[in-house]
Amino acid sequence: MALPYLYHMTPEIQDYNQSLSREEQEICNRLAQEIDQNLSEAESKIWHGHPVWFLEENPIVGYSQQKKGIRLMFWSGASFEEEELNVRGPKFKDASVFYTHPDQINNSNLQKWLRKSRDIQWDYKNIVKRKGILERLK
Repeated sequence: MALPYLYHMTPEIQDYNQSLSREEQEICNRLAQEIDQNLSEAESKIWHGHPVWFLEENPIVGYSQQKKGIRLMFWSGASFEEEELNVRGPKFKDASVFYTHPDQINNSNLQKWLRKSRDIQWDYKNIVKRKGILERLK
């Protein structure tokens, strides 16, 4: 019999989420739980002011409060070829989606994107050392 997943949000991410409106908190709590459950090997912390998850020190996924809503960003998301991740960064390989209500979160899409975030990675960890050049890791 499989053990139930035990969810544990870091105190820093809890503080970030609790600083938001009630609806934004619900969005962020759901995102954090899904990310932690699907990327259980990832390290999570507040990085540049918002929650980010890392695999082997490489940023993978994070979210932040913005005027348009809660932005869920995948650092290598432009390579996922996912229509819903339609907010693309102008310089790098990131892609995002915005949420303004918890009901907009599609768990099966989110789980698919999290799987892709493990399998498709660009090397952001060494971007400074490579003078802004990204190399594909996976």
